[in-house]
Amino acid sequence: MRKIIVLEHISLDGVIQAPGGPEEDTSGGFVHGGWISPYSDEIGGALLRKQMNGPFDLLLGRKTFDIWAPYWPNHADAWPNVNTATKYVASNTVTSQEWQPSIFLNGDIAEKVAKIKQQQGPDLHVWGSSDLLQTLIRHDLVDVFWLMIYPITLGSGKRLFADGTIPAKFKVTEGTFTSKGVIVVNYERDAE
Repeated sequence: MRKIIVLEHISLDGVIQAPGGPEEDTSGGFVHGGWISPYSDEIGGALLRKQMNGPFDLLLGRKTFDIWAPYWPNHADAWPNVNTATKYVASNTVTSQEWQPSIFLNGDIAEKVAKIKQQQGPDLHVWGSSDLLQTLIRHDLVDVFWLMIYPITLGSGKRLFADGTIPAKFKVTEGTFTSKGVIVVNYERDAE
């Protein structure tokens, strides 16, 4: 069975919106895009590369896919596996795209993702995709949260645990601090 691993840059107050750049996601009037850049260091970079270089497929929301599709095919040197990974995209509007391999999911996303989890293949990594995340969390489909927690509060923006969170127990299986105060922690579902 495949695991769903959520990998997120998150502020102390739970914001996951537009960590990478000012124009990444300005929806809702969000003006804090690019908030992770002052916290980059070698430790965080090495931990990110470790996640990016293992085997994975991607499970993405349409908005994240739309941001990534024109970018990553032209930056394969930074993340080679992203272009060969199968990209499962939750979308009720888009059904095809040049960035392949891509499979578009519509309708009952939770049901379709649950079936994909039962298939053979690498784990499914979720980056960004705040709307999709709410569906996954609400339907108890997340197995692992790999979080990079930044020492900053933003006050507004899309949050990891926005609504519909169900009770669940997790255990810390790995954790470290970067030189810039970012806590990188891996929370896996606790079977107990």
